[in-house]
Amino acid sequence: MEDNNGNKFLIGVIFVLSLLTFVTGYYALKLKSDYNNLNKNNYTESFSNLVNYVNEVENYLAKAMVSKSASNSAETLTQIWRDSNLAMVYLSRIPVQNEGLAQTAKYLNQVSDYSYSLSRKSIDGENLSDEDLENLDTIYKYSISLEETLNELSEELFSGVISWDEIEASVNSKKFAQSVDSLNVFSNIDENLNDYEGLIYDGAYSDHINKAEKLGLTGEDIEENVARDIAKNFFGEDVVENVELNGFLENADIPAYDFSVSLKGRKEKYSISISKKGGHVVQTALDRDVLEEKINEADANEIGKEYLREKGFESMKETYFVKQENVVTINYAYDDNGVVVYPDLIKVKVALDNGEILGIEANGYLNSHTKRIIAEPKISIEEAKENINTNLEILGEGRAIIPTEWKTEINCYEFKGKVEDKEFLVYINVETGEEENILVILDTPGGTLTV
Repeated sequence: MEDNNGNKFLIGVIFVLSLLTFVTGYYALKLKSDYNNLNKNNYTESFSNLVNYVNEVENYLAKAMVSKSASNSAETLTQIWRDSNLAMVYLSRIPVQNEGLAQTAKYLNQVSDYSYSLSRKSIDGENLSDEDLENLDTIYKYSISLEETLNELSEELFSGVISWDEIEASVNSKKFAQSVDSLNVFSNIDENLNDYEGLIYDGAYSDHINKAEKLGLTGEDIEENVARDIAKNFFGEDVVENVELNGFLENADIPAYDFSVSLKGRKEKYSISISKKGGHVVQTALDRDVLEEKINEADANEIGKEYLREKGFESMKETYFVKQENVVTINYAYDDNGVVVYPDLIKVKVALDNGEILGIEANGYLNSHTKRIIAEPKISIEEAKENINTNLEILGEGRAIIPTEWKTEINCYEFKGKVEDKEFLVYINVETGEEENILVILDTPGGTLTV
């Protein structure tokens, strides 16, 4: 009897030990799986950041080749130095050690070093030499190759064609090996290579400057009932069924009454914000699906311009646009007798199925629009051209007012030009002849942007 009890006890101990072994093994495997997943998420984030910074380096390098101003070059080259360093940081976090990545790291290091040395030169007021510009051109051409390689790999990663497990096993080493030959062009460049460059997005100066004094916000403060009537009149009293207050946007850049507007015969509701000061329309929006594209961007542009005229926004000129999901967003800037005033900006969304206006956003216009006295240039447009990099093939020219980060404005000549396959906008001060800014123009499947 005692032997039987002893056997039962022994079997129980073995069962408990087996259970503990199983549980311990299960949790060990789970911890390992969680750790692997965390690593893969970190790899994905690092790779995304690497791609973004390499893309920025490529765009800034393009701008560096066009700039002729020492001060502008200094700023651009400093940004290249910063972005190439950040690219190296994220490159080091990717779990692949092969010749391709080693060459990529070497390239980024050279870009960082060279851009830093050139930025010091520019900060001292010295213009870049022809040799400097040739070196930048060489570096820029490789940056395009590297960017394409990384973008291809990015597509395969995020589509699931390859995985981080395969990358860790160096299965994808050929991807980076493709770029090894291209990197050899840098073997003759000084080991102290340094580069810098800069980027802006979504249309020239589309990120309007919020000003303490809202120059376009004229008139006295209004009450909610007055704002409600303005909202109703904006759409037309004969088509409005109901106007409902959503709230007062007290902490917005432009304090405003926010309403939902129901129109007769349709289920979708518009939103509209009316400024407390002066009762101006700040924004409108209609959220509906646009399932097809029946009209082109040119027709949408004419629809948008006519709509703005009907709503009291005169002399607006289209600048840049972005198209997403069969809706085009067009940036319109105020045209003051042939001078494009970029701070006075309105964005209009047009549905490409039927041309319906899905929304407007007038923050830039309300922040900046005022009657300006625009001084006549002190230098001619031909004299301004003398201050443009000779590599730039000029395609068009005009006048423009551009904003600065110090919330001021600069009266400029605007030159559209081309270097190889890249297009640029170059701004030359009409009084001093100084180069004030350079933007890279990007024609993408989704629209025309600037960087």
